[in-house]
Amino acid sequence: MTTIKEIQEVLANIRNIKDPKLAELAQDQRAGVQKAVAKRQREIQAALDEEARLEKMLRCEKELYAQGFQAVAGIDEVGRGPLAGPVLAAAVILPQNCKIKGLNDSKKIPKKKHEELYQAVMDQAVAVGIGCVDNEMIDKVNIYEATKLAMMKAVGKLAVRPDYLLIDAMRLELDLPQQSIIKGDANSLSIAAASIVAKVTRDRLMADCDQQFPGYDFAHNAGYGTKLHLQGLKKLGVSPIHRRTFEPVKSMLKNSQPQEVRNADK
Repeated sequence: MTTIKEIQEVLANIRNIKDPKLAELAQDQRAGVQKAVAKRQREIQAALDEEARLEKMLRCEKELYAQGFQAVAGIDEVGRGPLAGPVLAAAVILPQNCKIKGLNDSKKIPKKKHEELYQAVMDQAVAVGIGCVDNEMIDKVNIYEATKLAMMKAVGKLAVRPDYLLIDAMRLELDLPQQSIIKGDANSLSIAAASIVAKVTRDRLMADCDQQFPGYDFAHNAGYGTKLHLQGLKKLGVSPIHRRTFEPVKSMLKNSQPQEVRNADK
């Protein structure tokens, strides 16, 4: 009689949910075989579901490829809401019909998977560009305009000139055909790739800032107004990377003396 281990080896090579071998093995009444068959069926179905999801996320790109566009760049940003640090954008051109398993809106990806997917994008992308606009420029032009600047910088950093832009909920003053997609990071694989690149890059940057300006917990909050961050602000004052037009930083500066601004001359 075939052992359960041997059956598991056979199951590992089955890729089709309708493979007759699956139905045949399912007739084996041994509990271990039944468990192994059910597990493999779930794995195959999960792979099919993921393939369908990725195919759906490529529909915008495929429409553009069919029209003759070849270098489609997805663009997304991260860091509009934090009280500190820059707004950062990424532009990513993926190979045509490229599918990266697990790639999605970075907010929907478990944090433990961020680095892995970031590396997958960096390994497979045709080109990646990063645009960064610091807190001083954000205060000068407002966060909306700073976001556009970051996105345009990201496009400008691409080693390959794109012939079409897919942008997450934004239009850019660039002489390139483009499409603004609401919730683009969940509806375009190129934008999702840009989303994870931007997220990981900014998180790394804010972890570095935590070393330079300890006490605000930047390594964990990325500049967002968490409890520990606000406690740090109250205790240490405003750092050079805080956005002075954002509350509660704005009010703190208004009510404080200049010497309370931490490391302001550094």
